[in-house]
Amino acid sequence: MKSINFSRQSTKGNKTMNLFGVLDINSSALTAERERAEVTASNLANAETTSSPGGGPYKKQLVVFGTQQPGQGKFALALSRFGDLHARGVKVEKVVQDQSPAIRRYEPGHPDADADGYVSFPDINPVEEMVNLMGAAQAYQLNVSAVQATKGMISETLQILT
Repeated sequence: MKSINFSRQSTKGNKTMNLFGVLDINSSALTAERERAEVTASNLANAETTSSPGGGPYKKQLVVFGTQQPGQGKFALALSRFGDLHARGVKVEKVVQDQSPAIRRYEPGHPDADADGYVSFPDINPVEEMVNLMGAAQAYQLNVSAVQATKGMISETLQILT
């Protein structure tokens, strides 16, 4: 039985290619982009929300991405012997509230109007949020394509080696 190693040492001796590491990076990016899309959809859904449990209008949420250290993903844990110490992924570092002030509109008949007839609305631009949502969807699809290409490379490698 042959031993199959999906890591390849380059001719220069300083770089390694790990196909399972590529899958791990893509899976982390898929998770992060999904969360970005969920936060953006929440922003869109609450674009006209004038009262929240914390008081005042809804505050727009922003996603902050960060790097994932090696060995934190599912593939890296399951296939640690194939691990590439330089491979990293992406993760949602945190979700923060936008600090933009609320937009005040004169609507004296609104139930949340103040004594002067003004209502505070969240500072959410639906066009900007739709662009963010489309960007998250496109990034997600590109990562799905990369996963499919990597799976094809692994399959071809297995066919060659067997």
